[in-house]
Amino acid sequence: MFRCVPLISLAFSTFALAATADQWRHRSIYQVITDRYALPNGADPNACNVTEQTWCGGTWRTIKDNLDYIQNAGFTAIWISPVSQNYEGPRTPYGDAYHGYWIADASQLNSRFGTADDLKALSAELHRRGMYLMVDIVANNVMATSITPDLSTYMFKNRYLMTYSLETQYHPYCPVDWNNLTSIQNCWLGDTTVPLPDINTQDETVAKTYASWISNLVQEFNIDGLRIDGAHVFLHVQASFWKPFCQSAGVFCLGEVFGSDINLVSSYQEVMDSVLNYPLYDAIVQGFTIPGPSNLSGLATVMGQIQASFKDPTVLGNFLENQDVPRWHSISVDPQSLYIPIVYYGQEQGLDGSGDPYNRGPLWPSGYQHTATYNLTATLNKLRNYLVNNTDWATSRAQVLQTTSQGIAIMKGNVVTILTDIGSPPKNASMFAYTPWPSSFSTFDIFTCKQWAVGSRGTVEVQYTKGGTPVILVPNDILAGSGLCPEQSREQGSPWDSSKISGSRGYMTTPTASTVSIGVLVIVLVLVSQFTLM
Repeated sequence: MFRCVPLISLAFSTFALAATADQWRHRSIYQVITDRYALPNGADPNACNVTEQTWCGGTWRTIKDNLDYIQNAGFTAIWISPVSQNYEGPRTPYGDAYHGYWIADASQLNSRFGTADDLKALSAELHRRGMYLMVDIVANNVMATSITPDLSTYMFKNRYLMTYSLETQYHPYCPVDWNNLTSIQNCWLGDTTVPLPDINTQDETVAKTYASWISNLVQEFNIDGLRIDGAHVFLHVQASFWKPFCQSAGVFCLGEVFGSDINLVSSYQEVMDSVLNYPLYDAIVQGFTIPGPSNLSGLATVMGQIQASFKDPTVLGNFLENQDVPRWHSISVDPQSLYIPIVYYGQEQGLDGSGDPYNRGPLWPSGYQHTATYNLTATLNKLRNYLVNNTDWATSRAQVLQTTSQGIAIMKGNVVTILTDIGSPPKNASMFAYTPWPSSFSTFDIFTCKQWAVGSRGTVEVQYTKGGTPVILVPNDILAGSGLCPEQSREQGSPWDSSKISGSRGYMTTPTASTVSIGVLVIVLVLVSQFTLM
């Protein structure tokens, strides 16, 4: 179990990498719900019924033993569920605390997920592989089963705050009035069935205790970054609490501010390194779900607002699925828009689920197969990893080159991505963009490994006679070093095959496009994001 170890005792241990925002900018993250990623040997693979909302048996050790699946897909970090002790008691009407977010005592580890040695072993194995560990953190509240709980059994005990009464450590019960900021910050989340007693983070000693706890946790377990659980909770804490909290942690902090209000969400980058990019998520849902409003101009507008409003948009956490939103397969019916390499565990296997608990199903029934989507995810990560380590792509800001009613073209660094929302059916339509590239500039599409010419005025055009597939155009000099399309990149000096190039605009139809089973969203979130939540 977690010990509040004096800092001097850590002087001879291996410290966390203390990874900075700049270092995390180069990472792609695979999010794991610890209980649902992998089973121990001998466990019944058919025993996990998500509707029961109970534990299925995943642990820190089973994650460690199955890291090849994540690393082979090109991911360079994982984000795991909260590690703190959760509620242990009679089953609630909402099930058990399998997800890790019902905190009881943050200073102790969750024994359901393993021991301190197990968590240290997971961290050590990740670092041996050159990967990072991000841990989900719940601050500000605990879990109860009534509005009159015995608070002496919870995180803040007299052994922590000897001179403070429990009344100063917690706000008294009141339901949240979402139209009143004071109520949002001081009242209890949850409901009267499973209320979440609100810890008084305005109290100086409470804040210092949290800071001491997170410092010790990060150091003992060599944690490289924190994802601070939020949705409503993040707004539920006064902003001034987070800056000293993250400074004490000494590692990258990624907060969750739920909503599409760019001004509100961007303001939290003043007190921590980064936030989840909910404004972009909402815009992508509006732009690419099938059926849906197909609002691609709105997506372009939001992208511009993000660039203008955030202090550093290059470290935002972009995502398309997580434990709090529906899986993509549940909101978009066209398979051509399903497969996305910004992966919440199981996204690469096409898992569905319209919401909690259905979007938190086990991964093991998939057999960890290297599906077409898994392999395409690996291809995109391979390109991304090369770009962030060998070019200025990571610090370049994305720009929208063109939008139409059916498509969007984006340039980031020296890579152009062209997307459409028309879905699988063939259509007599095309998408073009004016790039800064000169006429006849040499590029390849990484999905088909076909050579593309740039037309007059830097124009590239994609035709969709075989369906709405994405295109990523990479200059030959970048392709040659990436390890992608090796045969083609070795021949980058060869003449163009004019039979595959049409017209002055330099468009090319791709005969194999219909076999590319990947959705348009896949690219917009990989190539637009700097720091990608996988």
